[in-house]
Amino acid sequence: MALYLIGDVQGCDEALGRLLDTLDFSPSRDRLVLLGDLINRGPDSLGVLRRMQALGDAARSLLGNHDLHLLGVAHGVRKPGRRDTLAPILDAPDRAALLDWLRHRAMALHERIGGRDLLMVHAGVLPAWTVADTMARAHELEAVLRGPHLGRFLTEMYGNEPAAWSDELAGSARLRVIVNTLTRLRFCSPEGRMEFEAKDSAAEAPTGYLPWFDVPGRRTAGAVVAFGHWSTLGWLSRPDLLSTDTGCVWGGCLTAVRIGATLDERERIEVRCSQAQAPG
Repeated sequence: MALYLIGDVQGCDEALGRLLDTLDFSPSRDRLVLLGDLINRGPDSLGVLRRMQALGDAARSLLGNHDLHLLGVAHGVRKPGRRDTLAPILDAPDRAALLDWLRHRAMALHERIGGRDLLMVHAGVLPAWTVADTMARAHELEAVLRGPHLGRFLTEMYGNEPAAWSDELAGSARLRVIVNTLTRLRFCSPEGRMEFEAKDSAAEAPTGYLPWFDVPGRRTAGAVVAFGHWSTLGWLSRPDLLSTDTGCVWGGCLTAVRIGATLDERERIEVRCSQAQAPG
């Protein structure tokens, strides 16, 4: 049995199918985690959702910012963007079932492998959060996404403030910090204040900010944090980190990581995307 982690698919279902074939993935034998942004910008987001739904318990998915955007559009609180490729999902006869399946996906996942913690998120983790903190706050958000007040939450989800966590936060402000951390974070200050404008590589951090994973004293440093979201960062594998978004939808590759008996046993497998959207 193997565990595979795959970065941002973003609607590139053909590449996902080829990658699973390359892995010789078997739902009866193996496990798969997509690290968020299953859909949007690529040509076949509908195919990705149907494929993942069909894999059942063998495949788990995190929610990324593009996945939450689809829920916002479907509930009428956001307008589709110029480069969105969501219409086939919204027009599909199984739309309701697909959207219900999507909102029941996780915001973070955690496993113990070889005596170490593997924490899986779409974007990042604030430096003051432990693994347990991250999972507790992910569960807070999941309860709202799966509950009866999803539409109201989506109307309050967007915005960059508050830009820092406080245990005193409550209501929509608290949930907004959680969702921004888990689905949008790239850079933050040493004090944990988030910055959302910069999308460049880790070497081009705005003045006063660092990549979230390089903040001194980060409380998840003892775990391995696996994430996607940051195509300009690309592949990064170090003892405490796995960055897996290699820009498939922008002409790069779709990357999987096979995790072995320990978190130090990692194998990178990738396929070139043939359905890339041109930047711009």
